[in-house]
Amino acid sequence: MPETWQDIAARKQRQRTDRIPKAWLVPASHLTATNNSGNVLDVPRRCGVLASQEIHITEDLDATALVAGLATGKLKSVDVVTAFCKRAAIAQQLVNCLTEIFFDDAIARAKQLDEQFKKTGKPVGSLHGLPISIKDSFKVKGYDASIGVAGFCFKPATINSALVEVLLEQGAVLYCKTNVPLTMMALDSHNNVFGRTLNPANTALTAGGSSGGEGALSAMRGSPLGIGTDVGGSIRIPAMCNGLVGVKPSHGRVPYAGQEGGALPGSSKVGIESTAGPIARNVRDCEMLLRAVGDGQPWLFDPDVLPQSWEQQRSLLTHSPTLTVGRPLRVGIVRTDGHVTPLPPIQRLLDEVARTLGSSTRDAVEVVDIDISRLGPQLLKVFNGVMSIDGANTWFDHIEATGESLSPWLATRLRRRPQKSLDEVRKLQAQKLELQTEFMKVWKESGGYWARDGKQSSGDLDVIICPVAPHPVPPIDRWNTTNYTSAFNLLDLPSGVLPVRTFAESDMEGDLPRGEPLNGWDKINQGLWTEIDRKVYVGSVMSVQIVAPKLMDRRLVESMAVLEKALAPLREVSGKASKL
Repeated sequence: MPETWQDIAARKQRQRTDRIPKAWLVPASHLTATNNSGNVLDVPRRCGVLASQEIHITEDLDATALVAGLATGKLKSVDVVTAFCKRAAIAQQLVNCLTEIFFDDAIARAKQLDEQFKKTGKPVGSLHGLPISIKDSFKVKGYDASIGVAGFCFKPATINSALVEVLLEQGAVLYCKTNVPLTMMALDSHNNVFGRTLNPANTALTAGGSSGGEGALSAMRGSPLGIGTDVGGSIRIPAMCNGLVGVKPSHGRVPYAGQEGGALPGSSKVGIESTAGPIARNVRDCEMLLRAVGDGQPWLFDPDVLPQSWEQQRSLLTHSPTLTVGRPLRVGIVRTDGHVTPLPPIQRLLDEVARTLGSSTRDAVEVVDIDISRLGPQLLKVFNGVMSIDGANTWFDHIEATGESLSPWLATRLRRRPQKSLDEVRKLQAQKLELQTEFMKVWKESGGYWARDGKQSSGDLDVIICPVAPHPVPPIDRWNTTNYTSAFNLLDLPSGVLPVRTFAESDMEGDLPRGEPLNGWDKINQGLWTEIDRKVYVGSVMSVQIVAPKLMDRRLVESMAVLEKALAPLREVSGKASKL
């Protein structure tokens, strides 16, 4: 008799548990939060599993500092890797963020890299000895890429994904894979095999999806640098939920080949291309990862990647975001997409961001209001159409093979539908191209999307700032719509998330607009303000999204670095420092 999905899940979870050394098990007295907010972020520091030096390595040094220490021999890879393996093990016991664990392989590789450095005095690649965590969809030889599907379990990969090969060539040490939602199209990371990932800052709020395990692990400081994937917001949403920086590159910048996505081979070529990108605690770590990948000849690993190094991408910049050419960074503020109106605290945050940037010293940033509200509804409609070409039939085939049920977030949203015809697909692709062409006008003052305030500007926008979502980080299974992130997947524009400040008690104030909701999505969004005790949002991180023109990925991250510094004053709310 074939195994049930429950049997497979139980066996898979036992395998995962058995890969955590007994010495790294967290005492039962530390497995829950010690406060009413459900915050477990301090447990690794006080549970007694980590030595003081391991706490220092995982808390005081970002990925860039770790690489600098590893490259000069001041740090040993085995010490760094062991520290993050232990902290990842702690995180798993607290928030259920891991899927595949390969700590033993990672520590063995770290020792080899240390030996090679000792012999040659030179690092192996630009990421020498750095532990990097990856989303479960990446294939690593000898380990499953089950993506939380029972029928995919216990079928180890025989190849590495393209990006895995690039990272290994650059000297990185891979040590674990992280949890995802069933179908990887949900916005709360729950599946029947591994269960639900929790938000470590507030276990009542969602950790996001589909790279939710990666976001939770990074928030727990169980990873100095993580890799997620994004086809509708799956890097940016977990980054927002966990107070992190996340970057979704343009298609063609970072290798994506060799992933397990659950779809039929070639499906992305008639749909929307997913991209892989970094999740980290600051912009410079994301830039370091993208630089390392860009300089690692990624086009030799994935035919979709453009043959252009990070240095060669400099020619695409219209200016230097370090502001050395005498003109400010030109930023467009998008306050609404015209489909779902942001709730009062999100509107307030955008106002604060615009004021802070507008008053930046030495005229470092020029702010312009942008109105794209007439495009928002069209973008979401076409995105949803393209994403449903298959009618979800392939996914239902996968889960019905073992009798699995849908996860709670999907239960009311996903059902089998007829596959779209060739002519329907063609029309959707035509609409996508039309929207991509129209959006090119947004970057230009003459395009008809800039608000006129009597000021004249010369030149195009460098980046756009807009919401990540029309609401704060919501409770579990209450994320409403992806329209603020999925639009930029449809348009294939590089975009990133930047944490700004925490939600304060004063942010609970504010009324909704008078009149009826714009539509059903807008009504659900308003429910996140009227049907919920707003105190649940207090302490959660509020973020903004930064968007750059197509393939201008270097402009994106360098501009994000400027904005990260310019927005630093907003990290103090109501006289209290916000701990991001």
